[in-house]
Amino acid sequence: MPRSLSVTGETFPLATPFRISRGVKTAADVVTVTIAEGGVEGRGESVPYPRYGESVAGSIAEIEAVRAAIEAGVSRRGLLEILPAGAARNAVDCALWDLELRLEGRDLAAATGIATPLQPIATAMTVGLDTPDNMRLAAAALADVPLIKVKVDASDPVAQLRAVRVAAPGPRMIVDPNESWTIAEVETMQGLARELRIDLLEQPLPAGADDALRGYASVIPIAADESVHVAADLDDLPDGYGVVNIKLDKAGGLTAALALAEAARARGLGVMTGCMICSSLSIAPAWAIAAQSDFVDLDGPLWLAADRAGGLAGDKGYLLPAQPGFWGGL
Repeated sequence: MPRSLSVTGETFPLATPFRISRGVKTAADVVTVTIAEGGVEGRGESVPYPRYGESVAGSIAEIEAVRAAIEAGVSRRGLLEILPAGAARNAVDCALWDLELRLEGRDLAAATGIATPLQPIATAMTVGLDTPDNMRLAAAALADVPLIKVKVDASDPVAQLRAVRVAAPGPRMIVDPNESWTIAEVETMQGLARELRIDLLEQPLPAGADDALRGYASVIPIAADESVHVAADLDDLPDGYGVVNIKLDKAGGLTAALALAEAARARGLGVMTGCMICSSLSIAPAWAIAAQSDFVDLDGPLWLAADRAGGLAGDKGYLLPAQPGFWGGL
């Protein structure tokens, strides 16, 4: 049966600005794909990331270039051969997942082996990069959540992290410099990591410049984010990394992300599920990995002024599943 493809860009304003070491976001710019077959529609969303040379227009162009193959019925496995890993493939892959599950009358849990009914998942709540005083105020509002993620840079991370921990002494803590540190700063922060009970350090060094982590024994686990996109990247990953942050946008969809999660666990690596600032349509597929992850960072939709109707909800640091029928047969 023939398929039809719709692809468009959408913008979701944020409730408050989101600051990291690379800049400030005030809106989530996404690519939305709908694939219809036999009166049934599947949806997928992705967030093109300028860090990887992506844009909404560029991702739409990538998808349009393979429109004929998609509408001719390419499978998710076939999609891996005609689109590279990245945002464009993610939107199409997730739309195909949604379509297939609806046509088959199955749901994501049955297809991936996660338990139902879906249970709330503790997600990192982000303290954006700012002055220590402002970060203290932001952290105070999150003092009772189970997990926080603190964005820092190289300007004054000691003061930033101390301010956050004073205001939020209870939650587990992930620290994310977004590639802005050197190995000297990683070493300097080891004592502070113990003192402040930091649970995870995420991608402190620039991807491609992290050979300094070969043979490095950190006092806390270090997660690879920008350094790992797909399973093949694990072959060259420095052994100083103990956790892999899996994002569907990097992997190019749920299909490749599941393969990365399996390969990471086979190597004894911990798994983290991450996201960009996005709507719930990006997060619903990632639930399949998040439900079996050591760390979850899926608060992207919680930054929006308004999410898609029926999407996920947040409750004191926990993600609640989307409304029935939102995505993936759930």
